[in-house]
Amino acid sequence: MNMLRKIRIFSAAVFFIGITLLFLDFTGVFHSWLGWMARVQLVPAILAVNVAVVALLLLLTLLFGRVYCSVICPLGVMQDIVSNLSGRRKGKRLRFGFSKENRWLRTAFLLLFIALLVAGFSWVAALIEPYSAYGRIVNNLLSPLYLWGNNLLAYAAERADSYAFYSVDVWLRSGATLAVAVVTFIVLFVLAWRGGRTWCNSVCPVGTLLGFVSRFSLFKMVVDTSKCNGCKVCERSCKASCIDAGAHTIDHSRCVACMNCVDKCKRGAIGYKYVGWTKSVAENGEKADTARRSFLAIGGSFVASSLVAQADKKVDGGLAVIEDKRVPKRTVPVVPVGAESVKNFTQHCTACQLCVSKCPNDVLRPSQSLERLMQPEMSFERGYCRPSCNACSQVCPNGAIKPIEKAMKSAVKIGTAVWVADNCIAYRDGVSCGNCSRHCPNGAIKMIECKDKPGAAKIPMVDAERCLGCGACEYVCPARPFSAIFVEGIEVHRTV
Repeated sequence: MNMLRKIRIFSAAVFFIGITLLFLDFTGVFHSWLGWMARVQLVPAILAVNVAVVALLLLLTLLFGRVYCSVICPLGVMQDIVSNLSGRRKGKRLRFGFSKENRWLRTAFLLLFIALLVAGFSWVAALIEPYSAYGRIVNNLLSPLYLWGNNLLAYAAERADSYAFYSVDVWLRSGATLAVAVVTFIVLFVLAWRGGRTWCNSVCPVGTLLGFVSRFSLFKMVVDTSKCNGCKVCERSCKASCIDAGAHTIDHSRCVACMNCVDKCKRGAIGYKYVGWTKSVAENGEKADTARRSFLAIGGSFVASSLVAQADKKVDGGLAVIEDKRVPKRTVPVVPVGAESVKNFTQHCTACQLCVSKCPNDVLRPSQSLERLMQPEMSFERGYCRPSCNACSQVCPNGAIKPIEKAMKSAVKIGTAVWVADNCIAYRDGVSCGNCSRHCPNGAIKMIECKDKPGAAKIPMVDAERCLGCGACEYVCPARPFSAIFVEGIEVHRTV
């Protein structure tokens, strides 16, 4: 096997396994070592206005071509794995052929992606954003299997008087997001199984954007016509369908430098070589200036867009089954500390689900609302946002949730608790409770005499100025199916 191909496969495996572990790990251990892998994904880096990473990735592409797509992008590597499995079938190893670039289709998807980001429909744009699409696939399809395996180990360890593992809840956070992940996986699997890199070179906005840059890369695949005998092995092994063996040409905007062609050619007629800037521009002929202007225009718009833009049953005391809580209808969604505002969150979030997978309190789950479909929001049926936890702000690569220190978290207001008298057992049934008051970490809830019912049980009163919206009161409220006290989000977070 060609040495360059070995290096490419090894590097791709490191990134693919590392990013997959980021979504599977529920302990937070891997993020301290591998969190940077999420931050070097192109679209998250652009949305987070991480200029250094964006510049580095563009420079990498300008030097070596679209190696980002074959090494760093987990969705691209996943397609390579599927395509490789398909190629292992008898008679299918050399099954590809050259096809002309559909530039209009590629450009249309890129412009649509940018328009959706600018218009604030980032969750729709996220449907074709590669990193986020892969995150949803792992978080919804692979993560449950990983957690069930962990729980099986925890069960076995406990029987051996060991607590090296601990069990965790496995539950469906969003049926809609699961459906999107299933459809995305099926579409990608079928396309990769039949045509290799069809998705990357027809639909993916990142592939199109980097394709403009790779036309002028300094290192490229080059055909040596003096050695080529016209066998077309390179063309039939190219999963990007970008090699025209008959004309001895390669479409470098679609080539991902996978080195498959180099490995298959027995005559050394094709190789990955330095061509220099002058030759790179010249070989594009009259199209060079047009392509460069198109890249600058679309790339500039792409960067500018970033700136605009059923719980499990629980048992009470081991005896009586408690009815499941239902999610209350909130006028304004509750978004995590660090989001700064609902607008900032919705414009930058690509619904990759990394923060959802990392939330240790099961507070974050994908939204079912059409306006914010798949984007995480906070709800408190299974836990509340603890003052000592800042996990989501540490893992977000998009700038949707900005890093915040634990000491500062307790001073940021993200919502306000609202009391619903008709749901409260103290007001409705006269039963003494006070759970919300006892568990409020900020002392924002006091139990007072009920003026409507003299001599009855005390009812809660919320001090809106002291309430931060952590959801502890909503979580511990015994009322079913809706809590008697719930958190209403605020549009813009503020420090108190």
